[in-house]
Amino acid sequence: MPVENPFKAFKEACREALLRALAELHSDFKPSGFLLEAPANPQFGELTSTLCFELAKAFKVDPVKEAELLASRVSSLKPPLTLEVEAVGGYINFRADHKALAKLTFEALAGLGRLYGLVKAEAPQRIIVEHTSANPNGPLHVGTARNSILGDALARLLKARGHLVRRHFYVNDMGRQVSILAYGYRMLKRKGFRVEGKPDLWLGFVYTATNTALEVRSLKARVKEASGEEAERLKRILDEYVATAAELEDQNKKALYTIIDGVKSDPNPQESVDEILRSYERGDKKSLSLVKGMVQLCLKGFRQTLQRAGISLDRWDWESSLVWQGKVEKALRRLRQTGYVKLSEEALVFDVEEAALKLGVKDRLNYRDKLPPLTLTRRDGTTLYTTRDIAYHLEKFTWADRAVNVIGVDQKLAQTQLKVALVTLGVRKALEGLYHCAYELVKLPGYKMSRRRGRYITFDELLQEAENMAYQEVEKRSPSLPQTLKREIARAVGLGAIKYAMLNVSPLKVVSFTWDRVLNFEANSGPYIQYAYARASSILRKAKAKKLPKPSPETLEHKLERSLIIELARFPEVFTEAADGLKPELLTQYANRLAEVFNNFYDSLPVLKAEPRSLKASRLWLVKGVRTVLGNCLNLLGIPTPKRM
Repeated sequence: MPVENPFKAFKEACREALLRALAELHSDFKPSGFLLEAPANPQFGELTSTLCFELAKAFKVDPVKEAELLASRVSSLKPPLTLEVEAVGGYINFRADHKALAKLTFEALAGLGRLYGLVKAEAPQRIIVEHTSANPNGPLHVGTARNSILGDALARLLKARGHLVRRHFYVNDMGRQVSILAYGYRMLKRKGFRVEGKPDLWLGFVYTATNTALEVRSLKARVKEASGEEAERLKRILDEYVATAAELEDQNKKALYTIIDGVKSDPNPQESVDEILRSYERGDKKSLSLVKGMVQLCLKGFRQTLQRAGISLDRWDWESSLVWQGKVEKALRRLRQTGYVKLSEEALVFDVEEAALKLGVKDRLNYRDKLPPLTLTRRDGTTLYTTRDIAYHLEKFTWADRAVNVIGVDQKLAQTQLKVALVTLGVRKALEGLYHCAYELVKLPGYKMSRRRGRYITFDELLQEAENMAYQEVEKRSPSLPQTLKREIARAVGLGAIKYAMLNVSPLKVVSFTWDRVLNFEANSGPYIQYAYARASSILRKAKAKKLPKPSPETLEHKLERSLIIELARFPEVFTEAADGLKPELLTQYANRLAEVFNNFYDSLPVLKAEPRSLKASRLWLVKGVRTVLGNCLNLLGIPTPKRM
């Protein structure tokens, strides 16, 4: 059985030797912190230890001299896979024997094939990854795209790690935004209007038109009653909505004015919207037919977009089902029995801070401020989103060991309140098992997005623009390729560019989306990595070998070969850290680094014409390793793997 994690084997050998040497020199000392880590500068080797600075504090000794003593002792132990151990300025640096590491890596590649690097967890879990979950009142847009892409990558990582993963979409069909859409949709339906084009895009227009008409009517009434600065402020907002209406005229003037006239003639349009909300929650047949049919149309559009982006879901969970099946009421009843729920101004309120303190979990929450109370029901008895979310997560944890929620960073408080509620109801595993994968906004320089005013760039538009721009690049680089192949490559490259751009930034950082960086074929982009993968595939295709000849690692002397071996050996470590830490950005950064090292290798050293044959065989195995690892990285990120570019 091959060693599935070559770099870890090297790391463990260094660690064991270092601990043995430490026991001989300081038997009563137990190190804290990390014993070994990657040095900031690769010229100092593959691993380094700051142990001697700890020793200096504990025993008042010179860290430089301690490092020299320990390095000398470790060297004498001759740890496997280690070429050199040296002391530099108090640090102990370890340099790998790249030929021995190459032997392990090639054996792992031969034995594991495409599964190389995808190390399985020792204790697999059942995990639900909830992602996208966009309000069904318009198309998926650029911001939602980040959610979908991130959630899909997390699910892929966890599944590859050996966990049993289910991808869920939570259909929020009971929110006020859906009721606003239903109000306008009903008006148009009664006047004989039909869905035009892609259903989610049409419904996005209807929502914006209805919301605009409602806001204009409300603002006009408020302006009449206001005076001074308040009146001026309201007039500015009113002018913005009037401008939105003018923009909507260009899309569908007849539908727009049907909605505007309907709102004007309604004695109380806000009450009409609220009544849709209430009657749907009660399960009224007319409201059910209206809202559910409309939402299903929107979800049809979502599915089309996600399919185009190569993103799949296993389950679509309807918020309304939790209400109609009595699961929300059951959760409320159980919460009332905890003693932390009180009636305040006719609304039920959960004292989250008191519960967190009394249950002893406040210090284990990533929320240092005082937790505000959570309103569970309105005065009229209808429930709120987070209340229904509590019932939803009670359902999730009947099956799952962990629940990963990909939701915007602005939901940090709501997710914390949810966690406390679950622990209060006895779901202790939610304390560690409920993970809020928070993400920041996507910004397009010079463009301000607003769903309510219909100003957004859809996910579909983003995909199409990326494909069009990628096609221009493919046309420029490979004009002789068949037209169908150019389009196929352009789709793969465009999608890869978008996904890489969304994943290469830590979720807690804003993505600033600019095409010159996103579609850069020269460095740090999806196309750059896809190009390296295609290049490796081309070399192996030209080698015309069904089975590669046996490698001879001892022939690999060049520094670029050494760098490539080290990177290939690292992959299982990087994958494990990315999957366990839910950090796909580690994978994008690694893939970019490997592509860079490989391109330098390709530009400097022959492969197919390498002499002697033993060297050619070894270099072909390096190329095979690159194709395998980059292919795995791209698959884990949900990025297509074109064999030609």
